[in-house]
Amino acid sequence: QTQEKLIHRIHDQISSRGLLDVLRNGVKDRGCTFQLTYFQPASGLNPQHQQLYSANQFSLAQQLHYSSKNQNSLDMVLFLNGLPLLTMELKNSITGQNVVNAEKQYRQDRDPKEPLFQFKRCLVHFAVGNEKVSMTTHLQGSNTRFFPFNKGIDNPINPNGHKSSYLWEDILQPDNLLDLIDNFIHQQETTDRVYDDKTQQVKLEKNQVLIFPRYHQLDVIRKIKSAVVNEGVGGNYLIQHTTGSGKSNSIAWLAHLLTHLFQSKQDTDRIFDSIIVVTDRRILDKQLQDTIKQLERVSGVVHPVIKDSNQLRQFLSSGKDIIITTIQKFNVIAE
Repeated sequence: QTQEKLIHRIHDQISSRGLLDVLRNGVKDRGCTFQLTYFQPASGLNPQHQQLYSANQFSLAQQLHYSSKNQNSLDMVLFLNGLPLLTMELKNSITGQNVVNAEKQYRQDRDPKEPLFQFKRCLVHFAVGNEKVSMTTHLQGSNTRFFPFNKGIDNPINPNGHKSSYLWEDILQPDNLLDLIDNFIHQQETTDRVYDDKTQQVKLEKNQVLIFPRYHQLDVIRKIKSAVVNEGVGGNYLIQHTTGSGKSNSIAWLAHLLTHLFQSKQDTDRIFDSIIVVTDRRILDKQLQDTIKQLERVSGVVHPVIKDSNQLRQFLSSGKDIIITTIQKFNVIAE
């Protein structure tokens, strides 16, 4: 019963740790470690790693019946090495339906208690129309919150097909999906203020959130990565972010990306020795520290300057990977 027991073990691990952690770190059973996916190597020094990466298998199921309690089916489910990765509800404006109808279907017809829809068991759920796309990482019935996944407020006209075709022509391509799982999607702890009816006071409530990057965040990080590789270091770039559009996450993703950026796969030297994240607001500094720290996969990569300018001097001179500081501390060590 080896196969059956292994599947049960993987199922239990996904239930307790979440799919993202299982995909990244594999599962252990009876002293053996099973890697369930392989990510793209940062350099070409290990040919065997590249072979394992090429062996990842993506598959697609249409009209997937997900429950033994009803005959409902999902329009599409994408799998990675047999594990359900993301779901999609597709709507066609020719039949008078759009992305709003797909969102409504997820809220009203998809039971969040079903295994496939439980939090962290699937990475993202896409509502897809001909013109627009939206997504959520947490189905909560009528309380489900969808985020736009468009190129702008509206998607530009596509002379070669649907306005939303970038979703499957770009985002859902194997290399890009594996990059998202490896470097972008992450679990974050947030603190919200909620009113408690019993005590009649506002209290702080901690929640786990699965963060999937929105299109504009992916777009800006890709553009900077391309510019640095093609133009070399020393360029200045301006990113304009509106309020509430995920500045901290964009900065965190970019900082971690730049720590393992090589000129080409044959290079052994990183382009940057240290990444310095500078802010002029102490409140933002704390928020940034938390966000960047939560993205840390290997301990000792992120170094917030929490003491004084002397600590900043030490971090700079020893070449720490990611240093987070306020701009005020630089005046002291300018000499």
